[in-house]
Amino acid sequence: MNHPSLKPRFPTENYLNRELGLLAFNRRVLAQAEDERMPLLERLRFLCIVSSNLDEFFEIRVSGLKEQIRAHASLVTTDGKTPQEGFRQVAAEAHAMVTEQYQHLNEVILPALAEQGIRFLRRSTWNEAQREWIRDYFLREMVPVLTPIGLDPSHPFPKVLNKSLNFAVELEGKDAFGRSSNAAIVQAPRALPRVIQLPEELAGCAYGFVFLSSILHEFVGELFTGMTVLGCYQFRVTRNSDLFVDEEEITNLRTKLQGELPQRHFGNAVRLEVAENCSPAMTDFLLSQFGLQAADLYRVNGPVNLVRLMQVPDWVDRPDMKFRPFVPGSAKGLAKGASIFASIRKNDILLHHPYQSFAPVIELLNQAATDPQVVAIKMTVYRTGTDSVLMQSLIRAAENGKEVTVVVELMARFDEEANISWATKLEEVGAHVVYGVVCYKTHAKALLIVRREDGVLKRYAHLGTGNYHPRTARLYTDFGLMTANEEITHDVSEVFKQLTGLGKARTLRHLWQAPFTLQPNVVAAIQAEAETARAGGKARIVAKMNSLLEPEVINALYEASQAGVEIELIVRGVCALRPGVPGLSERIRVRSIIGRFLEHHRIFYFYAGGQETVYLSSADWMERNFFKRIELAFPVLDPKLKRRVITEGLKFYLADNQQGWDMNSQGIYQRRRNSRAKPHNAQGELMVALGNA
Repeated sequence: MNHPSLKPRFPTENYLNRELGLLAFNRRVLAQAEDERMPLLERLRFLCIVSSNLDEFFEIRVSGLKEQIRAHASLVTTDGKTPQEGFRQVAAEAHAMVTEQYQHLNEVILPALAEQGIRFLRRSTWNEAQREWIRDYFLREMVPVLTPIGLDPSHPFPKVLNKSLNFAVELEGKDAFGRSSNAAIVQAPRALPRVIQLPEELAGCAYGFVFLSSILHEFVGELFTGMTVLGCYQFRVTRNSDLFVDEEEITNLRTKLQGELPQRHFGNAVRLEVAENCSPAMTDFLLSQFGLQAADLYRVNGPVNLVRLMQVPDWVDRPDMKFRPFVPGSAKGLAKGASIFASIRKNDILLHHPYQSFAPVIELLNQAATDPQVVAIKMTVYRTGTDSVLMQSLIRAAENGKEVTVVVELMARFDEEANISWATKLEEVGAHVVYGVVCYKTHAKALLIVRREDGVLKRYAHLGTGNYHPRTARLYTDFGLMTANEEITHDVSEVFKQLTGLGKARTLRHLWQAPFTLQPNVVAAIQAEAETARAGGKARIVAKMNSLLEPEVINALYEASQAGVEIELIVRGVCALRPGVPGLSERIRVRSIIGRFLEHHRIFYFYAGGQETVYLSSADWMERNFFKRIELAFPVLDPKLKRRVITEGLKFYLADNQQGWDMNSQGIYQRRRNSRAKPHNAQGELMVALGNA
C-alpha cells in the first residue's frame, strides 16, 4: 500500500529534525552516566550504552544522510533541512557529545572506580611484575592470532571489518627480505577480549584491568623484529549497515539475504575513530583509505570502542555499586499449577513487563505445545534471540503434530541471521514458515492458539507492545494482553490470514492495523477530541511511544491543541513536534523518561467523551510504522485492566519528577525537578507496586 507524500501544513520551523532528536536522546542517556545519584558501575554501563547507540546511529541514520549527499538528492526534511545541512549539524553535535563522553570517563568515572579498587592500569603505571605478566599474556594469547600486514605493492591496505579494532603502525627500517615499508596494519580478531583482568595479587587492588590496546601498543615491536616502531595508533571504522535488498525483484528473500549479510561488514565507511595521539600523517592516510573527510574523524582519549566495557560491571562483585537486584512479580489472575487456558477463559490477563514476569507467555506456549486439545499455533517473530525458549516450544509443537505457522520477519535489522536460523529449524520439523508481505516488515507482536473444547474450536491470543524475547522482557517496559475475547481473537485470525495468504483486507472489529487503518484511526481519534473541544466539552489525549515523527499526526495534534484539547505526550526518543508554541501548541506537553529500564510500550489514550478509550500498540507514530510495516494496535476492553494501563502506563509517568525530562518550544530538554514537590520515580514505584520485594 503506497501513501501520498505527506508534506507539513505548517511552516518548517514548527518541526524538529529527526537526527538531531536522536542525538538529543543520547544526551539524556549520557546524563544518566553523569548523575551522581546513580550507582557507579551503572554509570559506566550508561556510558557504554551511549557508544552502542551512536554506533547504530552512524550505521543507519548518518549513512543514509551520506547516501543522499552522494546521490545529490534534493530532498528536504520536514524541518526544512537539506541532507548537507542536516549532516553538518549532526556532525557538530556528535563531535561535542563524544568529547564530553570521554572527558567524563577519564575525569570522573575512572578515578571514582579507582578509589573503589577497580583500576584500569595504564602502561606508564605498570611495575616490572605486571609488565612481565602482561608480556607473557601477549606472547601466549595474542601473538598466535595476530596477523600484521605490512603495506607495500604486494600487500595493499586490508579490508577492515565494520566496528572492528585495528592498529595503524608507523615503521622505519627494513625487514628480513630487505623490504622497507613505513606502515603496517594489525587487526585485532574479535575473539580477543578488549579488557583483560590481572590476578588480584599482581594488580595491587581488588580488580585490575588492562586494555587490549595498551598491551598491543607496548609490545607491537615484537611483531616487527629488527624494525623501529615510530608510532602505534588504534582505529575503528563504522560502515553503512543498512541492507539493500529489492524485495520486488527477488524470488527467494531468505537466499538473497544470506548472500547479502556478509557484505554488511564492508559497506561504505561513514565514521573513523582514532586514538587522540594518532599522527596527522597517519590520520590523513586512514581517511583517504576509507574515502572520508575531516568531519567524519573522531579523535578519542581512550579505547575507540567503549561498548566492550559493558562487561566490566558483570565481572565486578560489588552489589553496592549496581542497581539492586529486581525480581518481577507474578501476574494477577493466573492460578499456580492450573491450566493457563482456563485462566484466560475466565478473564483477560494484562502483563506489565519488566515489573511482572514474562514467564506466563513462555508457559502459554509451553502448554500449547503439549496440550492434546491444541490444534494450531500461529505467531509473529520479529526479534526473539539466538537461544529462544519460545522458538523451542514452537519446534516441539510441530513435532507433536500441531499445525504451526510462524511469520518470521527476515528484515528485522541486526537480527536477520538469527531469524534465518530459526526459520530453517522450524521448516525442518514441518512448521509453515512465511516471511510476511513483500515490502512490508511484520512488526506486529501476535500469538494465536486454536484449541478444541467440547467439540468446538476456541481461540486464544496474546498481543504485545514488545518482542517475544525473554531477555529484553527483563529490560524493556512493555504491556502484553492475553485474551479469549471472540471478537479480538477473530481479528487476530484475520490478520494471520492476510500475512500467510492472499485477498483483500477485511474490516476488523477492534484492531487497528497498519498499513490500512492504524494511521487513519489515530488521526480520526485526535480529530474527534478536537471536535469535542470546539463544542465546549472535555477533551484529552495522552500518548506514550518511542518516537513521534509522522507529519499528518503532528498536524492533527497541532490543530487539536488549537481547538482546546489538553495533550500529554511521553516520547522516549525523537519527537519532531514542538510543544508550547504560542498559537500552535500551547496545550501540548512533551516529556521523556530515561531510567534503569528502556521505555518501550506504546499507549494511546483518548478521553472520548468519558469512555476513555485505550489502545496498546507495537507501533510508534512514525511514517515507517504507519505505512511500511504490518503493525497492530489493540484496545484494552476490560475496565479494571484499562484502569491499570492508565495508572501504571500513564499516570505514574506523568507524575515522574526524578527521571523525567520536559521539552521546551525550542526542542531542548530540561530535567523535570522540583525540590519542593514529593519525589516520584515511575520505574521505582512500579517496581515496588508490581515486583517481588
